[in-house]
Amino acid sequence: MAPSENFLRKVALIGFGEVGGIFGKDMAAAGLGVSAFDILFSSESAKDGVLAKAMGANVVPAASLQEAVRGAELVISVVTASAALQVARDASAFLASSQFYMDCNSVSPETKMKMSADVERSGASFVESAVVAPVAPDRLKVPMLLGGSRSNELAERLRSIGMDATSVSERIGVASAIKMCRSVVMKGLAALTIESLFTARRYGAEDAVIASFDATYPNMGWAKALPDSLTRRAVEHSRRRASEMREVVETLKNAGMNPFMASSTADLQDWLTAEMEARGYTYKSGEPFSWRAFADVIAGQRSSRAK
Repeated sequence: MAPSENFLRKVALIGFGEVGGIFGKDMAAAGLGVSAFDILFSSESAKDGVLAKAMGANVVPAASLQEAVRGAELVISVVTASAALQVARDASAFLASSQFYMDCNSVSPETKMKMSADVERSGASFVESAVVAPVAPDRLKVPMLLGGSRSNELAERLRSIGMDATSVSERIGVASAIKMCRSVVMKGLAALTIESLFTARRYGAEDAVIASFDATYPNMGWAKALPDSLTRRAVEHSRRRASEMREVVETLKNAGMNPFMASSTADLQDWLTAEMEARGYTYKSGEPFSWRAFADVIAGQRSSRAK
């Protein structure tokens, strides 16, 4: 097989937010040609910053979706969950049979199937990707589960540039189902932690509650970093998590399950977003974070009790 069939040389990113920025910078550093399209490239208020970010990452900003995907062996969609299906439909008009279209957004298996139908009508190969860990710490090496008839082939190509990609099924929907079902627990655990510990702190009972959790589950880190970690991720990605959990709700409904917990987790994330906005609270990735101090902000108190 010729080298051109084994290795990726040009990638197009649709979406240049946090994940798109990380993927673009690291892929360019690995020697790939990277183009990107983002609606913010034409935003009067935001374009200067996002265009500078692209240029600083050696990513070529495209003026249109068509320009971005032209000539790319792999097109990667990293947009919002609510926009993912329409983006796939829009991109399909410009795709060719030689291209892969990989959707990395957290949407339901049914939504991935609709994307696949639209993309494959163009002749391109659709591959779903479920990103099963936070991207920022591991960057290109973040674990990704792929699905689709050519997912094993794409996984091999992604591994050739240092990515941690594994094909889990030739069927579309399996990888995203893993992601959705995982989120019921992972994002649900964060929601339960916030609900429990924020209430406990208002009663001055948080140390005893944490000690009880730690005694019951001594290897989870309840007495160490786990409460901060769970709360920080829920805060940092609050709005996005709410949208993703609505997709989880749809996944459960489509499977004939009543989404009691998933719906409540989405509601809590919506509440968290509203509370932060009402108090003018923002968190920037990488800043020190204390769940206790944050709980005091939400309670409208000074954080002098935080430790």
